[in-house]
Amino acid sequence: MKAASFALFGAKPAFDKPLPIGQLYFPSWERYEAAFRGIFDRRYYTNQGPLAQQLEEKLQQFLGVKHAICVSNATIGLLMLPDAMELTGKVILPAFTFAASAHSLSWAGLEPVFCDIDLHTHQATADQMSAMIDKDVSAIMGVNLWGGACNPKALAELADAHDVQLYFDSAHAFGCSIDGVGIGNFGRAEVFSFHATKILSATEGGCICTNDDELAARLRNIRSSYGAGKSVNIVKSSNGRMSEAQAAIALMSLEDFPANQKNNEVLYYQYEAHLKTIPGLHLVRPTGVSFSNYQYLVCSVDEHQFGLSRDLLIDLLKAENVIARRYFYPGLHRTIPYASQLPEHLHRLPNTDSLCASCIQFPIGALVSAQSVDRICKILDKAHQSAAEIRFRHEK
Repeated sequence: MKAASFALFGAKPAFDKPLPIGQLYFPSWERYEAAFRGIFDRRYYTNQGPLAQQLEEKLQQFLGVKHAICVSNATIGLLMLPDAMELTGKVILPAFTFAASAHSLSWAGLEPVFCDIDLHTHQATADQMSAMIDKDVSAIMGVNLWGGACNPKALAELADAHDVQLYFDSAHAFGCSIDGVGIGNFGRAEVFSFHATKILSATEGGCICTNDDELAARLRNIRSSYGAGKSVNIVKSSNGRMSEAQAAIALMSLEDFPANQKNNEVLYYQYEAHLKTIPGLHLVRPTGVSFSNYQYLVCSVDEHQFGLSRDLLIDLLKAENVIARRYFYPGLHRTIPYASQLPEHLHRLPNTDSLCASCIQFPIGALVSAQSVDRICKILDKAHQSAAEIRFRHEK
């Protein structure tokens, strides 16, 4: 029986050890050691040290922005912005995003207003957000997904028309651009993630980009627990400083960005060539950008066409040591505390609910080879061909 050849039913896994999702690009040991010897020789480990300052300068040049304010992680960046922008009342954002996007609003005492997303691009649109605007809305948070973007020009026009502020969670979009303009230059500010799963890695970290001098000054003072740079009035301070160790790795990762982006792109198109021959797996292309980091390989699974549900496919792949995951699940409108506090959103986001039930992320990045992609896609094709038998054996 064909199903017996799958590890889920006792066969040997296709991969000897788990193949993770996430970029996981790291410098060689020699570069890592040299950078860290410098840190220990200087005995300067944190508090906006020389490497953190150098990283901010290089990010500003790379992204073409006036200010890149490095922080300990992207969530801290998102937490800082509502106070720095003096937001009040409500903020509109998609429910199809990472929890930190909405939690940053809750920390600031603001109410998230969840909008739906486009079923094909997975991005929120100005039309969907427009219907959510009322007198209590002070801002729109765009979320740029999958190495693509959610049309910042249209969102800027919407924000201007209603006199509300606009900013972006661009955790997925480092290095991407729109008609030659780097993401990081849109709205009042944009937040990037430098988590190890992202193409620019500090192992953990992030930055806030803005072309607004006053906003940058407020952010630098909020980031430090005692004030930093130009003196401005702020309501709260924090400790969001990036360490020298994080900055060292991020600087090396920035040097490697062109090669890492190209590797992602090659793997992406190799996946695409295979997946277009497998019914029911619909590849999500990075839309809205002229240049993508190809940081994610995401599909939606049509259970009727493919023959297996998304969740059963994840179980099947996990047994083969291929770590695929649901992304995002569930939609934020169905999580604690929002499902009970904001029940009005539960039944008006059908596209979000549909994608949360069908979206799957496959491995791409440093640990994925061309041979790995071929093997993964062979498993996927065999799973489609054997779907009926797999379902029967799984249900027994």
